[in-house]
Amino acid sequence: MILSRRHLLAGGLPVAGLAVAGLAAAGLSTLAACSPAKPAGPRSLSDLTLRAATYRGNPEAFFKEAGVADAPYKIARSEFASGNLIAEAINAGALDIGGMSEIPPIFIAGAPGNQVRIVAVLQGDVNNQVVLVPSGSKAQAFADLKGQRIGYVKATTSHYILLRLLEEAGLKWTDIKPVALSPQDGLAAFSSGAIDAWVIYGVMVQQARQAGARVLRTALGILSGNYLVAAAKSALDDDLKRQALGDYLRRYAKIADWINADGPRWARVRGAATGVPPALYLRDFQERSSPFRLHKITDAAIASQQGVVDAFATAGLIPGKIDVRPLWDDRLNNALPDA
Repeated sequence: MILSRRHLLAGGLPVAGLAVAGLAAAGLSTLAACSPAKPAGPRSLSDLTLRAATYRGNPEAFFKEAGVADAPYKIARSEFASGNLIAEAINAGALDIGGMSEIPPIFIAGAPGNQVRIVAVLQGDVNNQVVLVPSGSKAQAFADLKGQRIGYVKATTSHYILLRLLEEAGLKWTDIKPVALSPQDGLAAFSSGAIDAWVIYGVMVQQARQAGARVLRTALGILSGNYLVAAAKSALDDDLKRQALGDYLRRYAKIADWINADGPRWARVRGAATGVPPALYLRDFQERSSPFRLHKITDAAIASQQGVVDAFATAGLIPGKIDVRPLWDDRLNNALPDA
């Protein structure tokens, strides 16, 4: 199933703050199918269902293709459009584990009873996170976009890239016309000319480029390349689920190695799963800034996220200063290789 913000926030939940204690009824009812009732009496891994988030075409969706699908527990996967929705679902108790960038957890860090705990770091590409302009745009540098309409995805790397580029260009948030859009709505707005530039990530970059868009700037030098795997605190506190989560991460690390070993193969299987031409995925692979590597929590990774949250706080986009360290939980470090 693909869960959009519209599904998750139906019923009036505030989009702007993202500091939500639960999901809307519509989203929870959709996810409930992935949440079997807790069995009575002793449990074993074979009784357990791990509720895991995926993105369309992302590594965690390819356990079978990578040869690591023989888990001793069941995995119920739900497909999401962005990491901020995954963070919200974990916080609502509707997921056990899912991936995201450094940004989504900081927007719900202050939520009462926050369940999101970061358990691993996926080092990866930042060249597939870019500022796009139409082929006819006269902009040659980000500063040339002053006064223009710039689309971005709120509470994601897209949001942070926009913030940093404004700072780099000596501009303020009020010097542009920021337009918060979902990735899908952003693609429609960009294609129709409703926005003048688009800060976006993933395969949509290649799709837009194929249609004539130009990359004005990549996120190289802006993003750390740290993508996070988060789990629910309630799952980590459960001995059996914590065992399953550790096993899940070990399998995920093997998928990263499998991807790095053969780019054309990776492009073919992604294309088959998503309907996107494999040539676009291959170009994405060939232009990447770094191979995938899943590793344990480090002080450097925590410091990197703290730098991100400080930037949002300075810009007044989150209420006050946040210490990110309580978001990190190293109980699964023994399942992962060193950084």
